[in-house]
Amino acid sequence: MNVLFVVSECVPFVKSGGLADVAGSLPNELIKQGTDVRVILPKYGTIHQQYKKKMNPLKQFEVKVGWRKQYCGIEQLVLKNITYYFVDNEYYFNRDNLYGYDDDGERFAYFNQAVLESLGHIDFLPDIIHCHDWHTAMIPYLLRIKYQQRQGYQHIKSVFTIHNLQFQGIFAKEAVGDLFELNYKHFNSKELEFYGAMNFMKGGLVAADSITTVSEAYKEEIQTEYYGEKLHGLLKQRANHLEGILNGIDDEFYNPASDPALKQSFHVSDRCRKKENKLDLQQKFGLEEDIEIPIIAMVTRLTKQKGLDLITCIFHELMQEDIQFILLGTGDEPFEQFFRAMEQKYPQKCKAYIGFDESIAHRIYAGADLFLMPSQFEPCGLGQMIAMRYGAVPIVRETGGLKDTVLSYDPETGKGNGFTFTNFNAHDMLYTIRRALDFFQNEKDMDQVMTNAMKKDFSWAQSAFQYNRLYASLITRSETHVF
Repeated sequence: MNVLFVVSECVPFVKSGGLADVAGSLPNELIKQGTDVRVILPKYGTIHQQYKKKMNPLKQFEVKVGWRKQYCGIEQLVLKNITYYFVDNEYYFNRDNLYGYDDDGERFAYFNQAVLESLGHIDFLPDIIHCHDWHTAMIPYLLRIKYQQRQGYQHIKSVFTIHNLQFQGIFAKEAVGDLFELNYKHFNSKELEFYGAMNFMKGGLVAADSITTVSEAYKEEIQTEYYGEKLHGLLKQRANHLEGILNGIDDEFYNPASDPALKQSFHVSDRCRKKENKLDLQQKFGLEEDIEIPIIAMVTRLTKQKGLDLITCIFHELMQEDIQFILLGTGDEPFEQFFRAMEQKYPQKCKAYIGFDESIAHRIYAGADLFLMPSQFEPCGLGQMIAMRYGAVPIVRETGGLKDTVLSYDPETGKGNGFTFTNFNAHDMLYTIRRALDFFQNEKDMDQVMTNAMKKDFSWAQSAFQYNRLYASLITRSETHVF
């Protein structure tokens, strides 16, 4: 099978969130299982020069963006057996950031059309185009409306993956004609219209042959009004074409047995050596070096989605416990200011690294006893998987991928790999934290839950198997989705 991954970001080239990790890891596992996967993304100005100088120019052509005719260059780079294509246009992509510009609609309308146009210029014709999030969502729609009759395009099927339904690519209705040269008959409630605006993601949900989400629980949640971001009705209509496939993590990159960032490597069979990383972490952040004091950690974006409102609500109560709290992250200014203030108020107990450093993140996972992730919603979540890999026991709210990956510990059976709570409520969270701290005092129970966590397999193998099965089912299906 030939599969073209279309993404707006990808490790190791550019990253703003978990999508880049998925795009950087999943194709490799799919290739191991026999699928020819190639990845296409914008050639951003922020891509490191070490990669840019290895890119080989393939083709140059023009792409129509409404009435505009824009330059498009396709460059190729083969890295670790994966072929990457880069869409080159400095006007749209040679900027300091990936997103957040007033013309993002035009930038990614160009990217969507450039990808489809590129298929006539590169030596690769996919059976499946696999698109990810709103930045690529118009590709399945344009494939059906404008490209289906072109030579070579007739049998291409499309998969669209929702990584976060909250961000949909909503722009003025004029984008239908101005950016895509589509007749305004397509601006209707069954296709691109969304409360008087145009919605890129809706185009993908309407037209894709198959839709996936990044966990089974999130698939169910987004079909409800609370989680559905006003698209729950459409998602319920397409429920027979909707599948939840849990993300994985790169278990070579996140491996405490070989991680160069750690003071001491360790494995589930010698997990007692994790304590040396705990002492190292306490030293790094200027905390009292004592393995008997539990460390609660967070590595997170500082946003409401991640449950930061719950943390701020009970933080002073939490500081009355005999704990140390370490946070690494960046995000909304009020939350950044809050944790800076708490570090000043509780200098012996609270440390906040406002920013991001991959090496320090790994040291936090390896040194923490408990990993807090009380998300309001969580399509999949990678932090809890990484934490378990490093023996940091997760405390999570039961939502989305957190619900699918963390089972609350039961001391009667010895089963469970973390601690969970159901309601999005600060004191329910605090109660669960205190329950986890009680188990921390019982070395036998804590060792059991840590062992259970570290033994969980979150590699990409199972996810890749499910995607390959989905691709195969689409290819053998003669008809395309009609909307």
